[in-house]
Formats: sequence, C-alpha cells, structure tokens
Amino acid sequence: MNKAVFLDRDGTLNVDAGYTYKTGDLRFFPDVFKSLKLLLNDFKFFIITNQSGIGRGYYTKEDFQKFNDLLVSALENEGIMIEKTYCCPHRPEDGCDCRKPNKKFIDDAKNEFDIDLSKSFVIGDHPCDVEMGQRAGCKSIHLLTGHGQKHKSEVKADFVAKDLYEAAGWILNAKDRI
Repeated sequence: MNKAVFLDRDGTLNVDAGYTYKTGDLRFFPDVFKSLKLLLNDFKFFIITNQSGIGRGYYTKEDFQKFNDLLVSALENEGIMIEKTYCCPHRPEDGCDCRKPNKKFIDDAKNEFDIDLSKSFVIGDHPCDVEMGQRAGCKSIHLLTGHGQKHKSEVKADFVAKDLYEAAGWILNAKDRI
C-alpha cells in the first residue's frame, strides 16, 4: 500500500488571494518546493480543495482548471508529482458529499491509488482540513499560513506547523512511528 500527503491548495501551497483563480495570482509560499521534495520518496501527493467560488458564479470550472494546471505544472517542473487534484465546486449550503470536511475525496484516492490512510497525512490551513483528516483516519497538520493563524484555537490537529517546511519535518520524524 502507498502512503499519501493530502494537501489543501489555497493558503497551503499558494498564497490565498481570496477566491484564487487568476493565473496571474499564482504565488507559492516560500519553501513549498523544498518542503515537498523532502517527502518525495515516501509519499504520493494529492490536492483536495474546496472551490465554492465556482458554485457562487465568481469563476468557472475552466478558470479553476487553468489555475490548477499552472500550479501543478510548476510543481512538476521541480520534480514534484501531484497524482490528482480533487475539487469540490459547491457552495457550503449545497450539502454535497465532496466538500471538506467530508472525506469522500480521500476515500476515492484510497481506492484508486491503494493508499494506507493510517500512514498518511492531511495538511491545510482551515479546520475543515484537519477534520477531514481525522474522519479519514489520517494524521492531520494545521498550517499557520493562509487562514491558519485565524483558526489556530479552533483545531485539534496532530501537529500545528508554522509553514509547510515545518510540517514536512514533522512528517519525516513521525512516518516511522505510525
């Protein structure tokens, strides 16, 4: 079985400009490439992102895809492979089964890519990321980047990291103990 790191996108990998979809707004946080490269040999990477801006009509699925393709391509240019991006386009009030903190996309990845969730991690800057990881049986890491500082007191993550680099270091230290 494979191990995975499930990554939130906006506020975790890239700066969240508020309904981030314009390709010109793509700005990675410092050390994102370096951080993920630390985990390359042991984990498959997935992005799971809520994009309610699509459901609200702020931008289209095509706009989302262009931005996401640019982000994934930039990672690939650094030797970092994102196996798949899972996107929930719904508004919170739509009551779908794919919006975080629901674990539908983690279950989908588990089945499609033979993932051992007990040896996998979820990283994000919102409480819904942490809760999704907990529901799925993964270790959860709350980042203080993006909206993370604002939500710090709301989460009960396995680890709180100031950034993705600190999170990657914790994963490296924890991966042999789980």
